[in-house]
Amino acid sequence: MSRSTRPAIPRDERPRQEEIDFPLEPTLDAVLGLKALIPEDAFTAETLGTEREGSGVLIHENGLVLTVGYLVCEASRVWLTTSRGEVVSGHLLGYDFETGFGLVQAEAPIEAPPLEFGRAADLRVGESLVMAAHGGPAMALRTVLLARREFAGYWEYLVEDALFLAPPHPLWGGAACLDKRGLLVGIGSLQVRTGTEQRPDSLNMALPVDLLQPVLDDLVTRGRARRPARPWLGLYLLEDEEGLAVLNTVPGGPAARAGVEAGDRIVSVGELPVCDLSDFYHLVWELGPAGTLVPLTVRRGEERLSLEIESADRADYLKRPSLH
Repeated sequence: MSRSTRPAIPRDERPRQEEIDFPLEPTLDAVLGLKALIPEDAFTAETLGTEREGSGVLIHENGLVLTVGYLVCEASRVWLTTSRGEVVSGHLLGYDFETGFGLVQAEAPIEAPPLEFGRAADLRVGESLVMAAHGGPAMALRTVLLARREFAGYWEYLVEDALFLAPPHPLWGGAACLDKRGLLVGIGSLQVRTGTEQRPDSLNMALPVDLLQPVLDDLVTRGRARRPARPWLGLYLLEDEEGLAVLNTVPGGPAARAGVEAGDRIVSVGELPVCDLSDFYHLVWELGPAGTLVPLTVRRGEERLSLEIESADRADYLKRPSLH
């Protein structure tokens, strides 16, 4: 969606200059529009699409742009749009599965001051923040930190100290989350449904920038973090009142090759019972790095099956970024 056709944030929901300690318009020049093209044969093309759009944040004067990783995962080409409407080409520099961050390198100068990092760890629940997508002050939302807690995703993903914000930004992917001083404390990742079926509600989940610091240099120099890869099983999971069920398996992935089927219910990892998504991930990841054998007990109807899954490095299934 182009900037001209995107609905602006209502004026009464935008941050007021008297409530923040930074000049809004020049600061938001660092929030860029981002469009990524992904090859049709890419591993994530079917689930995430071949054209992805969102925002990215300039974090270094050399053109380094931070965004949420799913926007640029396996991207063959990236375009960045400045606040003045100028379009700059870029390329995927790195992607970290554990944190969910992606880095893009602009291939031409971007005339904007980069944002400085704050500390998400210093944020307090109830604190007012600004969440801004590309588009200047018209796309900036006054929001509040409602919670800091663990987030577990059904695609073998977990963030230990995610930020949950309300009201949610309608264009959250890659949006900048700023504290009252204009420092970057998070990157918009997801919209999460809460409440009840009768009274649904939504929050934004943002990735705290503190998670980036330990891996930033590695992402810049080698495209991925230097730490050992976590064991990946290729499972999509559903957490319900009975525990964990397998929604689906990645075709040709480790779990599918081991005989796991959609509808199976996960009982245990080795001898240890599984309660929920977080519990399952921790039990699997504590066994060792990618390549570790994962003993799994599943219930299929009235039958219990003991399976052994040879885990993998998720990165081996993806098209790698071209390091320029």
